[in-house]
This record gives sequence, C-alpha cells and structure tokens, in this order.
Amino acid sequence: MNIFVCVKQVPDTETKVTPNGDGSFIETSSIKWIMNPYDEFAVEQALQVKAANADSTVTVLRVGGVKDTEALRTALAMGADDAVLVESADNLDSYMIAKALKGAIDKTGKKPDLVFAGKQAIDDDCLQVPQLLAQMLDIPSVSVVVGFEMNGSKLMLKREIEGGSLEVYEVETPVLIAANKGLNTPRYASLPGIMKAKKKPMAQHSLADVGVSDSDRRVKYSQFTLPPEKPAGKKFEAMEEGARAGVVKEVVGLLRNEAKVI
Repeated sequence: MNIFVCVKQVPDTETKVTPNGDGSFIETSSIKWIMNPYDEFAVEQALQVKAANADSTVTVLRVGGVKDTEALRTALAMGADDAVLVESADNLDSYMIAKALKGAIDKTGKKPDLVFAGKQAIDDDCLQVPQLLAQMLDIPSVSVVVGFEMNGSKLMLKREIEGGSLEVYEVETPVLIAANKGLNTPRYASLPGIMKAKKKPMAQHSLADVGVSDSDRRVKYSQFTLPPEKPAGKKFEAMEEGARAGVVKEVVGLLRNEAKVI
C-alpha cells in the first residue's frame, strides 16, 4: 500500500511574526518553524495504517523553502520511510501548493492508495489544499476526520460537523483524508528514530520539475500589516459607596456607546 502524507511547515505559535519590507508576506528569516499541528495527526494515522498492513510505505511531502526541513525530518523520525521536498517560496497560494503536491506524487511513480493531510494549516487557515489535491488526483476526500476504521480497502470515517454531531462515511481506497484533532495521539520521535531520519532518503524537486509555474497563481498577497495595538484600558475608582452609582453609569455608557458590546 502506497501511503502519502502532506505536511506543512508553519511558524511556531510563540514566534513573533512581522511583515517583510514590501508588505508582500511575513519576514521569515528569524522564524522558528514547526510541523503544522494538524499534520501530526495525519502522520500518526499513516504510520498506524502502515503497521497494520505489511509491505506498506509512508512518503511525506512538503512544498516550501529548502532552508529548513524540520517538518519532514520530524515525520521521518516518527517512522515515515522517505520524503519529497518541492522547493519554493513560502507564499504560494493553495492552488499552486496542491498542484505541486500532485506533481510530487506523480514523480514518485507510485499510485497513491491513501493520502493524508491535516484539515488546515494554522498560519493561513485556508482549508483548501486537501480538497484541491483530491480533485487533481481524481479521488474522493473526507475532511475534519476524527474517527478511522479500515477493513481491507474499505474505510469507515467519522467527521465532525457543527453542533458536535458526527457524520459517518464509508469509502474505498484510494481516498484523501484530512485529519482533525482527536483522530489519534501523535507519537513522539524517539532518539533512534531521530538518528535514522538523518539517513532516510529525501528527494528534492523544483516547482518546474513538478509542472508548476507562476501562471498557476490564483491569489496574490499584498499589504501585510500588523493589527493596531489595543488602546490602554480605563481604570475606575469606586471605593466610596457614594461614588459607585456614578461609576456604574459611566461604565455602562462606555460599553454601550464606545465599545458597543451592549
């Protein structure tokens, strides 16, 4: 069974993000990168399927800068067999990323039986790449998956919908599955796994190699700015009983007329 996992490298949530000089993207030179958290569930599920199916292989795919391969190395250390990196700028739109991932899968020469991805990336929150990739691969997809059962080529998938309810889908491979939190508990990379990851194969392609050009861009980014700083809070003194009624009236007035929350 050929299993592919799409991962994205995103800024650590504690990293302070600033726009770059021309406002076309964020400044990436000083960012600490991590694997997108939702992708960790995708990698874990792929490894569980591999463990239950002999002769299966797990290949992780990423589109992005070559300067740091933390996400791919983490997946390899967790137990993936090999990796493919499509070198590109970090500001591609969803369509270009999906097309690059499709081209990377084609480059391996293996027909995918299962494709896993996180339901979304925590940096841009587009929630588009898994569905676009499934369409390009001409396979069905199920997103926001929190339950996974497999019996041969048949799968029963549970996905979350609004209101806390679950939808149940019965599908057959090949299929793309976009994982949500709660699908499993991702494993930690062991020290032996980290050492082995350094020797595992990692193919590298350019965008041109996988059939992607700038004419494929559907979205252009501009005018990145930081949100305005919050104004200083207001403090009211109402220690004396006689002043409390006036303070309450003033606070209610501000909430109604200035903050407009009541």
